[in-house]
Amino acid sequence: MKINDFPKEIPVFPLSNFIIFPRTSVPLNIFEPRYIDMINDSMKSNRMIGIIQPKISNDKDIVPNLYDIGCLGKITSFHETKDGRYLIELKGLIRFKKIQEINTINKYRILEVDFGKFSEDLNIEDQKLKFSDLELIFRDLKSLFEKKGLIINWKALEKQSLDEVINALSMASPFSLEEKQILLESKDLEIRKQNITEILKTYTHDIYNNNTLQ
Repeated sequence: MKINDFPKEIPVFPLSNFIIFPRTSVPLNIFEPRYIDMINDSMKSNRMIGIIQPKISNDKDIVPNLYDIGCLGKITSFHETKDGRYLIELKGLIRFKKIQEINTINKYRILEVDFGKFSEDLNIEDQKLKFSDLELIFRDLKSLFEKKGLIINWKALEKQSLDEVINALSMASPFSLEEKQILLESKDLEIRKQNITEILKTYTHDIYNNNTLQ
């Protein structure tokens, strides 16, 4: 697809501490009525929804502001459970910049967005994974994942392309909301890899001194 093929207004699913990247796929369990409505409407049109993080707010009665950058995804798999939930698979297509929120009668939120800044997301070329490029990241992330009780199939990752590995680790990593947003907004793969390294430095003391990570 080309930039002009994407919709200028998209329904969005605000998820805290959750990001997706182009060419990555994630399963989602949809159960809130407003997002059931959103998926129903999306399935009737282009099957596209945006994933974007809400900003942290101490006031639970106020609709949270959203970060400026998110990622558009396409529903590639859909299953309705007996209890009315939707189990979907969402494939990332291209990142977007929020322009403004659209007033709507729908219960879910809709954004006017621009994709121009992220045209390179559509032209990603596979890069052979050089383990030497990632061995320090792998080492530190393995320790961090173990501390958090998370399991990653590292051997499977080594068989994927470099961008798929970096993006998969960015999505699955137990980083903070703000840290994941930094990774999402990284201009390209090389900068994202550097940012992962910098973020991991803040955890290194805890990792190697066997302190409990909070």
